[in-house]
Amino acid sequence: MSCCQSRKSHRSYICIDLKSFYASVECADRGLDPFKVNLVVADPERTDKTICLAVSPAMKALGVPGRCRVFEIPKNIKYIMAPPRMQHYIDVSAEIYGVYLKYIAKEDIHVYSIDEVFMDVTDYLMLYDMTAKELGIRIMQDVYETTGIASACGIGTNLYLAKVALDITAKKSKDRIGELTEESYRQTLWNHKPITDFWRVGRGIAKRLESNGIWTMKGIAQANEDLLYQLFGIDAELLIDHAWGRETTTMADIKNYRPEHNSITSGQVLMEDYSYEKGRLIIKEMADLLCLELVDKNLVTESISLYVGYSRQLNVTPSRGSIRLPFATNSAKTIIDYVEQLYARTANRKYPIRRFYLHYNHVVEDVYRQYDLFTDPLELQRENKIQKAMLDIKKRFGKNAIVKGMNLEEGATTMERNQQIGGHRS
Repeated sequence: MSCCQSRKSHRSYICIDLKSFYASVECADRGLDPFKVNLVVADPERTDKTICLAVSPAMKALGVPGRCRVFEIPKNIKYIMAPPRMQHYIDVSAEIYGVYLKYIAKEDIHVYSIDEVFMDVTDYLMLYDMTAKELGIRIMQDVYETTGIASACGIGTNLYLAKVALDITAKKSKDRIGELTEESYRQTLWNHKPITDFWRVGRGIAKRLESNGIWTMKGIAQANEDLLYQLFGIDAELLIDHAWGRETTTMADIKNYRPEHNSITSGQVLMEDYSYEKGRLIIKEMADLLCLELVDKNLVTESISLYVGYSRQLNVTPSRGSIRLPFATNSAKTIIDYVEQLYARTANRKYPIRRFYLHYNHVVEDVYRQYDLFTDPLELQRENKIQKAMLDIKKRFGKNAIVKGMNLEEGATTMERNQQIGGHRS
């Protein structure tokens, strides 16, 4: 075995998850114990069909799922409803990241989500004279003493095992810590059900496996590989590795990864069904905001994709379309015109609309900007200066300090969304 292979096979990873993060933050701010108090993070100004951002561990213990709708909570359960405060949660998450940095360098930390991180702790165990579990406990205690937020920890000899130890093993442990090696993984979890408990195994994958008589990770490991490649293509390679508890990706691989193609995206779920004409206003607003994001980051795009989802009452297939621009640009005037063309040929005029996703594809730096024979470069430069002036005003005085006329029309959502983060109150 080479030195490089030895380094990869003898590493220690920790995966830390903040328990019911949003709900725990709200409980900590109120001096409440989330393991004893029933609390729901949801917007009381929306209907009872709104999705709960989080519920406290006490409610989960009563059988209430973490992402249920408000009306699905049993009527006999009394609870506190806390309006979401997204900026506050981001601030607390940043504070907790500061705790991690007391122990581990940022080069060895991968932020997986606002409430979950991976750490490669291999080179720190000798430094602290600790086992991976002892170091995990120390970090968890520090997070709790600093913020009042409880956490869970998965420990593994690779990134996949650390995640599975967190998601499956830690849940059964009183100290909320799970630990796995390839050998213990096969001994304890090969026959675990449901298979969807495992990282990256969704319902679609599980359904295809079940239709071929495969219900467990052991079943995948012992299955005919040709069958798996027929079912999943190149993705079968990852599935087979995970069935054996193997993962070749390291923290260094994550840090060095650069995508071949970049894109920026905006998504919006509307509070009510919109007609085709009202939907046109929303897609223009979304396009305009994405153009400002391009300008702010000195980027340009050369193609656009659109997803249109319809009323939940219809149960119809969403519409998808794309369009290529004549040249890479961040001009709102140019892009909005093409977005309207794309919308006209993609959206079904007969169906009420409930959601949009707009993607600017193949995003590159502004130095790659090009022009065609019919474009006035000076006019584009003037527009670019106006866009930058708008961005400056918004950054200094707030996103709603300057808006366009369309943002004031009936049904427009930009001004309200400017006061939100991730579609929720900031």
